[in-house]
Amino acid sequence: MIKLPVAIIGGGPVGLAAVAHLLDRGERVILFEAGATAGASVLDWGHVRMFSPWQFNMDAACVRLLEATGWTAPPADELPTGAELVERYLRPLAELDIMQGVIQARARVVAVSRRHHDKMKDRGRDDAPFLLRVALADGSESQFLARAVIDASGTWRNPNPAGADGLPALGERQGSQRIRYGIPDALRSERERYRGKRVMVLGSGHSAINALLDLTRLAEAEPRTSIVWALRGANLQRVYGGGEKDALPARGQLGSMIRRAVAADAMDILAPFRISNIDDHGSALVISGDLDGAFHSAEVEELIVCAGARPDLDPLRELRLDLDPVVESSRALAPLIDPDLHSCGTVRPHGEAELRQPEKDFYIIGMKSYGRAPTFLLATGYEQARSVAAALCGDWEAARDVQLNLPETGVCVSNFTDEEACCDPIAVDCCAPAPIAFEDIALASPGPQFPVSLAGGE
Repeated sequence: MIKLPVAIIGGGPVGLAAVAHLLDRGERVILFEAGATAGASVLDWGHVRMFSPWQFNMDAACVRLLEATGWTAPPADELPTGAELVERYLRPLAELDIMQGVIQARARVVAVSRRHHDKMKDRGRDDAPFLLRVALADGSESQFLARAVIDASGTWRNPNPAGADGLPALGERQGSQRIRYGIPDALRSERERYRGKRVMVLGSGHSAINALLDLTRLAEAEPRTSIVWALRGANLQRVYGGGEKDALPARGQLGSMIRRAVAADAMDILAPFRISNIDDHGSALVISGDLDGAFHSAEVEELIVCAGARPDLDPLRELRLDLDPVVESSRALAPLIDPDLHSCGTVRPHGEAELRQPEKDFYIIGMKSYGRAPTFLLATGYEQARSVAAALCGDWEAARDVQLNLPETGVCVSNFTDEEACCDPIAVDCCAPAPIAFEDIALASPGPQFPVSLAGGE
C-alpha cells in the first residue's frame, strides 16, 4: 500500500521550510501554492527592504538542501528586499531537483476535510485520510488525499478592512477601485496611481509608515501630491518607537523619519479617526467616521489601508479546531502571543504541542498560526515547521525540543494591537526608531523598508 503524502498549503518561506524538514526525514510531500510561483505573496512586497539580515531569514534545513547543490548563501549581515528573498533563496529552493513534483503552483486549496467524514462524523475519523479540494488554474477543481496537512498559507491575502469595527466600512467594497491594501510601490510601478493625488493612509504600524514615507518622496517630485495620515489611536510617541535604544539601525531609522516628516508638516493627521463610511463619488472617496468624538469626513482620491491581516478560516470549516475566541490561534498558543501581554521579543519558543488541534495530524503554522496576533517572527515559523515535521515522523523527542536563538532585541514596544506586527529583529514589521534628520529621508533607498508580514504561504 502506497503511503499518502503530507500536504502543505502555502509556498512561502515557512511552507517551504516544512517541505525541507519532511524531505530531510524521507517523507512524501505535496505543496499547494495559490500563486504562480513559490513566494508569490512575498513578491507583492518585493520592493520592500527587510530590517532583519539574511542570517535570520533562512531555515536551516532549506540551507542544507541548497548548499548540497553548490549554492552560496547571501552575506549573513545584508538586509534583503522581498524580491531578493525570492530570487536568491526561495526560487533556487523551489527549483531544486528534489522539489520537482512536490510544488503544485496555481493550485488554491478551497477546502479541507476527511474522506467520507464531515465534521460531525466520529467513527474511524482519525484513520481517514484528509481530502483537499483544490481550485486549479484552468478553473476546474480536483481532489487530493493526504495522511496529514500543514496549513502555512499565511494571512497576506486576507487584509483587515478599513472599518473600525472589524467589518468593512459601509461602502468599502463599492469603493474598492480606489482602495489599496498593503504596501504600494508608490515610487515605481504604482507611481502613476498616486502622483498628483490626495492620498489617505490608514494605519499606525510600519507598513503605514513605509507608505507615508514613499508618498512624501513622491510629493517632493510631484508637488500636487498631498497626504493624509489616519490613525485609530492618538499616541504618536508610541508609533515612533524607542529611538537610539533600538538594536537594529535599519529599523531604528523608520520612526524617526516619520517623526521628522510630521514635524515638517509633510502630511495632515487625523487621530484618533475611526472610519465608518466610504462613499465613492466617482472622482474621489469621501471617508467619514469618528474623529476624537466628533463626526468628520475627508475627501481623498486614493486610500491605502495598512491595518494588518487575519486568518482565512473558511477552508477549514469541516475540520475540528480548538481556536482561542479572541486571538484565533490555537488555544494553547494564545496566551504566549497575546499582544496585550507580549511583544515579539517576549514570545517564547513553541512547537507541535502548542499548535496541536483536536483534528489529528492537522497543524496551522507560520503567520496564520498566530491568528490575529501581530507578534509573529519568521524564525518562529521555521522552528514551528521543524517541530511539526518531527512529530509527524514520530520523533517526539525532537518535536518537544523547541528552541529559538535570537540576538538581543533592543527596545520592543507592543502598541499596534490588531493593526500591525510589533517588533523584533526577526519580525518583518517592527516599531523602534532612532533619530535621523528629515532632510536625510532623500538619502534613504527609495521605497518602503520593511514589510507587514512574512509567513508561510506569503
